[in-house]
This record gives sequence, C-alpha cells and structure tokens, in this order.
Amino acid sequence: MEQAEISIAMGVYNPQPELLERCIRSLIRQRFTAWELVLYNDGSGPDHTREVRRAAGMDPRILCLEGEENRGLAYALNLCIRHSRAPYIARMDADDEALPDRLTEEHALLEQEKQYSWVGSWALLTDRNGVWGTRRVPEMPRTEDFLFNSPFIHPSVLFRREALETAGGYRTDRKLRLLEDYDLFMRLYRSGLRGYNIQHPLLRYHEDRDALRRRTYSRRIREARLRLEGFRSLGILRAETLPYVVKPLVAGLIPAGIRHAADRYFNR
Repeated sequence: MEQAEISIAMGVYNPQPELLERCIRSLIRQRFTAWELVLYNDGSGPDHTREVRRAAGMDPRILCLEGEENRGLAYALNLCIRHSRAPYIARMDADDEALPDRLTEEHALLEQEKQYSWVGSWALLTDRNGVWGTRRVPEMPRTEDFLFNSPFIHPSVLFRREALETAGGYRTDRKLRLLEDYDLFMRLYRSGLRGYNIQHPLLRYHEDRDALRRRTYSRRIREARLRLEGFRSLGILRAETLPYVVKPLVAGLIPAGIRHAADRYFNR
C-alpha cells in the first residue's frame, strides 16, 4: 500500500449506515489514491458501532478508532489528526460525498500555490431527494467575509498539517460545540494564514430541513458570543458590523420551514 499523502479526518456519532457507506464509497472512487481515512467512532451505541466497524472494513486504507463516550467533534478531529501520518489533512463528514476529483484538485492547488494554507470548494446541497442547490463561497476570502457566515465549507477543506499545528488544532471548549470550524478559521486568519476556495463543487453536502431544526437556540447564543469574540480579534467589530453579531439570534426566531425555503431560494 502506497504512503498516504492525505489523511482524512472523520468523527462519527450514531451515523446513518447508508449515508456512511455512501460517504466511504465516494472516497474509494477518488482518482487520487494516496489517502488514508482516520475514522473515530465517538461513543456511538452498540448497533451503530457495528455498522461503523463494518464500514471501516470496506478498504484497507481505513484506520478505525473508538471511544466509549461521546466527546464531541472537536475532540474527535484532534484525535484523528494525532493518529494521522500524511502532510495534508482533509475533512469529511459521514453524511457527505466527495466528488471523484476532489482530492486530486485540492492537492494540486496546495502543491502549486504555496501562499495558501488550506483549500476548500463550493458544494452541491443534497437531501433524500437528491441535489437541490449549490453553496457558493468566495474564491479568496477576506476577513470581512466572516461577517455573514464562515467563508469556508468545513467538510470540503484540505489543510496543510502545519496550519492546524500552528492553530493548536480544534478548541474543545463546550461553548464552541458545533461551531468548531468557524472558530478555527477565524483563529487561522488572525495568525496571518489564508485559504482559497475552488470555484466549483467538489462535495455533495447533506443539508435538509431537519438540519436547521437541530440548530437550537442555545447554539445560536453560543454563536453570537463567538462572533463577538472572533470579530474583535480580526479587527472587524465596529458599530456597523454589530448586526452580524446578533444575526444567529434573529435567524433563530424564524420558523425552520421558512429558513429552509429561503436557503433553497438563495442557493439555487
């Protein structure tokens, strides 16, 4: 087996078996073959653990690690990174699919463009009925692009290992749970590192109405606090940017069905 050039970090907790299998098959179909998947089972129940182990047996390039209790995504990803061997670290979620050229294109860009510390891409938005839209992110994000949302789609990203080491990995503070990526990218920008987005989709990103319902109001309060802290550290906290701090709180007052309809409209 060839030496891994890319390590894919994936934490899973009670994943849907058919989506996890589909995800791993999308990695097996990659034209870029020098990869390993470090898969961490983050305290899943017994039935789900059996399915994770079965999925991990689909390819010899998969290393499966297990924890007895659910510790959260940040902990899972940090553990995956510690057990990885490659100079590049890719992100992937168990319900997404990588398009066949994802790793090839992202690896080539970082090999050629040394000024970037990570690269992401656009994503096709999917649910049980298939593709319903496209999420677009700016090509060369500026600090101001963090105001509306994170300008990077986390599971589409390939990092240089040293960038994650510079940042100290993901912060595991519970107040950042489900916000680990937004926090990480703002800290990377604060340290002077920059990322790039390939301007076409390389990922099928699972996003449905239930995903919006799972964004609880307590999570939105945590996000507002993170925005306040992050915008201040990036030097973009001003009177005119304060509405972006409270944006998640206002959005949380809108029914999930209306938010989902708006998401479909603006991501057509």
